[in-house]
Amino acid sequence: MPTSVPRYDLETLLRDDVPYGDLTTEALGIGAAPGQMQFVARDRMVLALAEEAAALIALTGCKVDLLAASGKVLENGSPILRAEGAAAGLLRSWKVAQTLIEIWSGVATEAQAIVRAARTVNPDIAVACTRKNVPGAKQFAVAAVKAGGAIMHRLGLSETILVFPEHRAFLGDMPLAAVAERLRRSAPEKRLVIEVTSIEQAVAAAVAGFDVIQAEKFPAADIEALVRRVGAMAALQIRPIIAAAGGVNAQNAAAYAAAGADLLVTSAPYLARPCDVQVRITPASAAA
Repeated sequence: MPTSVPRYDLETLLRDDVPYGDLTTEALGIGAAPGQMQFVARDRMVLALAEEAAALIALTGCKVDLLAASGKVLENGSPILRAEGAAAGLLRSWKVAQTLIEIWSGVATEAQAIVRAARTVNPDIAVACTRKNVPGAKQFAVAAVKAGGAIMHRLGLSETILVFPEHRAFLGDMPLAAVAERLRRSAPEKRLVIEVTSIEQAVAAAVAGFDVIQAEKFPAADIEALVRRVGAMAALQIRPIIAAAGGVNAQNAAAYAAAGADLLVTSAPYLARPCDVQVRITPASAAA
């Protein structure tokens, strides 16, 4: 089954949890006993990292049947996967695979909630999740965000140009037009994005030629005012994309969409409560 995470990284997760063997299973002498393991949703959830969890279990020598794909909405009681194999493999992979699904399904579920809320108002609006995820877990975050129907805002500093006020602090009083010109000379194939904290800054950035204006912590009413003002600027050759960022969540996404934002930028899914996955492990004779 295809996964978005390389085999080596899944092996690393197993090594981290079971670096020198499963002491309890070995001490009990039950490792060779055949058994069966089932994962079942206890919450309504958008499933994420199911393929990776199944591949991780398979690394321990178990046969795995994946019963639901990442991105699917599951109800309480919906089956996720079933595995068969020696108790040693089942018990070794159990918690790592369960936690992988629970944490990242929580992210996917919250991402979908934001997407759904925004698209009830504007079916074409995009929801982008930031790079403010757990360091070292970016590949899992990306997979979960996609499972929830959102996209990634930027994958890292090497990917896109985004000018923050913290950058401008080192530029003195350099006009925004000169900043944009410098960036276009240095990276002519890249779009220019800038974060602003006021409507006046946003208008100045639009005049300077920035492609995307990221409005940080603007109330929805200010986004609406900005969209209206930029739309009325006849001198602009191309209207910049207006991105609402900072504090965007499932409760206010519809308001930002109604205000006219083209893009919602959020970190909220990364703070979501993990979903609940029930795991049943039984001897093969009991499972039969």
